[in-house]
Amino acid sequence: MNLNVPAPQASKTSEDMELGRILGLLFDAKGLVVSLIVLFALTGAAYAFFATPIFRADSLVQVETKTPKNPLADATASAMMPQLPPSRAEMQIMQSRMVLGKAVDLLNLDLRVEPVRVPVIGGFLHRQGIPAPTFARKWGYAWGDDSVRLAGMPVAESYLGRTFTLEVLDDQRYALHYRGERLGEGRVGEESEFLDGSVGVEVASISASPGATFKLTHEQRVVAVDRVRDNFGVAEQGNGTGIIAWSLTNPSPERAERLLSTIGDIYVTQNIQRQSEEARKSLEFLSKQVPEVRGELSDAEGQLNAYRSDHNSVDISMETQSVLDRVVSLETQLNELEFSEAEISRRFTPSHPTYAALLEKKAQLNKELASLEDRIDGMPETQQEVLRMQRDVTVNQAIYVQLRNKVQEMQIAEASTVGNVRVLDDSESFPRPVSPNKLMIIALATVIGAAFAVAVVMLRAMFNRGLESPDQLEQLGLPVYAIVPKSDDQNKLNRRIRRGGLSQSVPAGLLAWHRPLDVSIEALRSLRTSLHFAMLDSTDNRLMITGPSPGVGKSFIAANLAAVCAQNGQRVLVIDGDMRKGQMHKIFKGPSEDGLSEILAGRHTLAEMVRPVESVEGLEYLARGVVPPNASELLASSRFTELLATASERYDLVIVDSPPVLAVTDATVIGKRVGTTLMVARFQLNPPKEVELAMRRLDTGGVRVKGAILNGLERKAATAYTYGYYNYSYR
Repeated sequence: MNLNVPAPQASKTSEDMELGRILGLLFDAKGLVVSLIVLFALTGAAYAFFATPIFRADSLVQVETKTPKNPLADATASAMMPQLPPSRAEMQIMQSRMVLGKAVDLLNLDLRVEPVRVPVIGGFLHRQGIPAPTFARKWGYAWGDDSVRLAGMPVAESYLGRTFTLEVLDDQRYALHYRGERLGEGRVGEESEFLDGSVGVEVASISASPGATFKLTHEQRVVAVDRVRDNFGVAEQGNGTGIIAWSLTNPSPERAERLLSTIGDIYVTQNIQRQSEEARKSLEFLSKQVPEVRGELSDAEGQLNAYRSDHNSVDISMETQSVLDRVVSLETQLNELEFSEAEISRRFTPSHPTYAALLEKKAQLNKELASLEDRIDGMPETQQEVLRMQRDVTVNQAIYVQLRNKVQEMQIAEASTVGNVRVLDDSESFPRPVSPNKLMIIALATVIGAAFAVAVVMLRAMFNRGLESPDQLEQLGLPVYAIVPKSDDQNKLNRRIRRGGLSQSVPAGLLAWHRPLDVSIEALRSLRTSLHFAMLDSTDNRLMITGPSPGVGKSFIAANLAAVCAQNGQRVLVIDGDMRKGQMHKIFKGPSEDGLSEILAGRHTLAEMVRPVESVEGLEYLARGVVPPNASELLASSRFTELLATASERYDLVIVDSPPVLAVTDATVIGKRVGTTLMVARFQLNPPKEVELAMRRLDTGGVRVKGAILNGLERKAATAYTYGYYNYSYR
């Protein structure tokens, strides 16, 4: 039996490593993460405390199922009409402009008067009752309970929604401004006109100190209604209960309670009016029908009496009387159905089941009536005439009596209309604000801050494709000769300079002399041992230290590697091959002049320009010299070849610190004249693609890179979990 268990285990291990890397990234950036979380939490707390508190008023109403009391609809039609809870329809009516618009008109909610307070914190200072500072009045800020009450503000349509500024001059006078321009002055209790009569302002009262300013806006009615609707909530308590809860929010609990109460009064009033209007329209319809039916009854009676008089009072037989009674009954029922149809047609279309059932019943009665008409046609002519005339009289009498009864019923219904809405709980506001919820806002801001911090760390890690392990260099075909940890002591020796508007850290001391037991120097001692074997098959004793880009630590590696080699008893020369921006002289604390560029220009010799390092016996260095205009040409000259040959004879090891490979071609020129080349790549700075490109460029110039040095390795949780590289010191 073959059980393939390793695959799921490998997948699980991969997922664990990815999770561990994410946790490591967050741990490495814990300072940034904590700072962002605290910043968001403080921002949320500031908003929660500075935001204007919102109060809520609520009310409870009951919408009862309406029982039809219309005398025009018979019991059968009423039974057929569905009796659904009217809650949903009434909820829409409650939020309609018909109701909310009247509240806006009654309370002048389309007139907005807002005091100009200190930005952001003005409302908070007002709520805390802090006395007005001197600058508040000077800058036109309202304070405390300052208020202005408008009696009216008629404006032309073009100025609807525009904001004007009212400046209090004293308790009886004010000045009006628009877009920074003073329009004029007005007095309390008088309507003043501005902008050639396009704007009118009538201030009812001023309760504010001179200098306070207020913003006045006459909004469009539809905008004011929509603003009220946004703060007005309607919800049914349960499904089909007809119990509806109202709520309204406002910064002022008194205004919220007053506005909700006004909306309730308007809604209840319109509900009663709507029910009464229905009864009134039906009564008008009946009142028009009564005279017409009474006239038809008089005509029918006159024709019957005249016929009997002409034919000597003809009576009808018992059989004919029976047919007459049946015909009258059918005519009466059909007439009632006509009234019911008039009522139902206002609510439903003919395809509705209720309407269709009524039409079916009406067709059945007409069929029976047609059958009786056939029987009447078979009677003697005299009996037919008497029966038809008698039928007209009897039917009209029944309809007339029926109409009179319905008129009386409708008059009673109109007088007793009470509506189907009942207020259970009057409008009342809560003493505490319902928003903002301070704890929830702070908690939410903290969660958002944490999510934002994680996103920032992840994005930074996503875009930072720098090397994190020697495995990545070895995958490029480069043996890793040394892993040099980042030195905190070297950071203390460095100093920052500004170049091109940017701040840059440059070495300003030899770490191998100041801190010989530093972990970085121990790593370079290991490199010294590896280098001894790497240069056995080399044609000379020259070593070039290069890198793909600036800032990888080439000069640090070259100088300190030279120092540890010299401490091992070798005679070592370090040449600063970067005649443009070389920093070797700063490490050894000497001048940059009198160096390589002067030798290559033919003005001096190596013996004249070389400088000993007093702190390390056997170590000498050659500075870059004066920056020449043609550095690449000087390096390609025969003088540079002769210089290297002379140095190889005089010293056991010659180390050349070259410019970055991807910046200039100098590294390729130098590399062709040395036997060994090492590439320095910095931890989390140089992407593998960049190192590969630098190798290709050197290879194109005929320079083979012997190996690599991973510099600046930091002990980070993300890389330690994934790759397992830890550094130890032994003292």
